[in-house]
Amino acid sequence: MMWGYYNNPMWGYNSYGGYGGYSFFGSIFMLIFWILIIVGIVAFIRWLIMSRRREYHGHEKTPLDILRERYAKGEIDKEEFEAKKKDLNL
Repeated sequence: MMWGYYNNPMWGYNSYGGYGGYSFFGSIFMLIFWILIIVGIVAFIRWLIMSRRREYHGHEKTPLDILRERYAKGEIDKEEFEAKKKDLNL
């Protein structure tokens, strides 16, 4: 079989029903595919950055942690500590 201009799958109209083997919808799906890949990579990088920030800054203090610190520093006495702990419903 000889390849002519119109039978070459790389250059002309071919038997696959498209020009050069690609159709319009195939091009659109390929574009959507690459956009999804890029968005996925960007989302993964952002997730990595945010998880690193949490490691460096530590966790947020709970109200009970703050209350314990105040009690440990002597800012409040045991009665006030217990009352505030009860107010926090712990």
